[in-house]
Amino acid sequence: MAAKDSWEHGPGQAEDRAVRVSGALLDLLHASALVTDAGGRIVLWSPEAEQLFGYDATEALGRSMAELVAFPEDAQRIRELFRQAQVGTSFAGVFLARCKDGSTRSVEYRKGRLHDPEGNVLGLTLAADVDTVRRVESDLALSELLINQSPVGLAVFDTELRWMRINDALSTANGVTEEEVVGRRLEDTLPGVDAQAIEAAMRRVLRTGEPILDHRTIGRVPADPEHDHAWSESYYRIEDRRGKVLGVAVSVVDVTARHLAAAEIAAAHRHLATLSEASADIGSTLDLRQTAGELAEAVVPRFADLATVDLLESVATGRRTAPGEQARFVTVAVAPADPDDDMGGAALWEDLDTEEPAPLMRRSVREGTPAMIPRVDSVALRRISGDEQAVAALRKAGVRSYLVAPLVARGTVLGVLSLYRTGTTRPFDSRDLQMVCEIVGRAAISVDNALLYGRERDTALTLQRSLLPQTPPVQPEGLEIAVGYRPAGSGTEVGGDWYDVLPLSDGKVGLVVGDVMGSGVRAAAIMGQLRTTTRALARLDLPPAELLGHLDETAATLSESFATCVYAVCDPRRGTCTFSSAGHLPPVLVHPDHEATLLTVPTAAPLGVGGVPFGTLEVKLPEGSLLALYTDGLVETRYDPIDVGLDSLCRTLENATGSLQQTCDSLLDTVDPTSADDVALLLARFGGA
Repeated sequence: MAAKDSWEHGPGQAEDRAVRVSGALLDLLHASALVTDAGGRIVLWSPEAEQLFGYDATEALGRSMAELVAFPEDAQRIRELFRQAQVGTSFAGVFLARCKDGSTRSVEYRKGRLHDPEGNVLGLTLAADVDTVRRVESDLALSELLINQSPVGLAVFDTELRWMRINDALSTANGVTEEEVVGRRLEDTLPGVDAQAIEAAMRRVLRTGEPILDHRTIGRVPADPEHDHAWSESYYRIEDRRGKVLGVAVSVVDVTARHLAAAEIAAAHRHLATLSEASADIGSTLDLRQTAGELAEAVVPRFADLATVDLLESVATGRRTAPGEQARFVTVAVAPADPDDDMGGAALWEDLDTEEPAPLMRRSVREGTPAMIPRVDSVALRRISGDEQAVAALRKAGVRSYLVAPLVARGTVLGVLSLYRTGTTRPFDSRDLQMVCEIVGRAAISVDNALLYGRERDTALTLQRSLLPQTPPVQPEGLEIAVGYRPAGSGTEVGGDWYDVLPLSDGKVGLVVGDVMGSGVRAAAIMGQLRTTTRALARLDLPPAELLGHLDETAATLSESFATCVYAVCDPRRGTCTFSSAGHLPPVLVHPDHEATLLTVPTAAPLGVGGVPFGTLEVKLPEGSLLALYTDGLVETRYDPIDVGLDSLCRTLENATGSLQQTCDSLLDTVDPTSADDVALLLARFGGA
């Protein structure tokens, strides 16, 4: 049999190759090792050789390879080649070998020289099945091809986390060559990435053998040092066939575009969440200063270290600005991120609160557009400051960035929101400007509603008070009178409660307390008409029930308006009092022994229902008796049943000391300042002045 064509030889080549072959590669090849002496006789026969050829050591030792496994036609050439190897000529070649079981296989030989301790020349031969060799060669070639041509970045690190390999894709993406990184650590070659986190992941894989998939890293590389990139990395432990750990393989995919898209989506979600939260927080009441405060607090500390809300004085007060007069501002809200910080808290605003408005504020109001100074320098300080005092305060506080946005509602500029960033806080950017403008745009409507409501409330309150008696009530002989009125608390509308004291014939006195249902200017106006009608009817000296009947007819003509009312005619000379009620709460009578009771006046429908008869109740009032007429705002709360309020009123009157007016004032002081209802109260003591 002739030798195969796959054959090469040359001085020293086989020996050099043999030296470089690793144990792991020999394992893959199932390589057999054998040693021959100077006469070509086998003196060492490895277990792998026994597996390859089928002969055990006892059968092989002392014989030559040509004699043991060669075909006759190849024997002479094999002897010659083995002899040449003895004198220093290495060779590699493929021959057909006869195995002990009679089978034939192609074997590739690689032969070189060795020296024993005495200096004798020995021959070292490595033999492997050709099919196995070709398969390993193909696998290695395919692996090399895949690594070098893969579009995915690939790298191999040893157990000390030093670079061993890097493919072209990763080399190009990072901007480093294989020669620059091999043998070095990650932190020494790519300082712009988080080497500690990456190496921690590789150590974990080396320790556990569990791969890590889609590990995210953000950083910069020499290929693009000006921009952050995001990578998805996967780590796998590399082992040889015996399970020995060789290192870590890493695959790297640049996911910057996906990362930026996800960041944009997350930012959009935060944008919507912020707008939703701010919209829910701003405008919870119709109180102007509270609404402005909610706006300021909605952007601090989320967008700024200090926020101020300044309204045009002409808008806040309703005063018209004279032609040529410079716009003036009124600060209605201040929100510092840290109220106790002297550098950036309320103390800063106190220095900014000057009569001269900042030029950029005036321009924002004049043009109705926002303005932003991302990085404040000495020139910009004067644009955002009213005077030198403010300039010094901003410089001391370390203001780094500034943003001002106009409050525009229904086409009218109401004022501005000013935001300041200090210290190491990042500068304002276009995204901040967009977000703040959207928040301000929504908040401006709430501010305008508060302004409109404030004007309407002031109008209603002015009307209400103008319709109530402006001078202390006449103190009839034998009767002491005290009256009081408390408008509804801040953030609610003025109601239509009223009281009156009417002098009648024969020394009698008419006492009236009423409550128009509803609120605002309309309720106050209806109250005025009913009060005027009551005074006119009282001059006719009508009995209480008849007077309420006529008043009911008048109320029925006032745009479906309803009112409750109690009318009492007191005769101090006779010591009696006659009551009639139109759906009103019962009067309280405090006897001279200080026991308080609720008078059971016949009930009837409120004024405005029409056609309902009214009953009367006449009671004796001994000297020292106290009578209380009131509206429901005095005894009704959102937390307790009205019976609780009535009982509390009776107990307070029983324990009252001091003058009648002091008692009246103290009762009004018990009303919740945030109550949604106004209160009218009339006290009369019999046997008085």
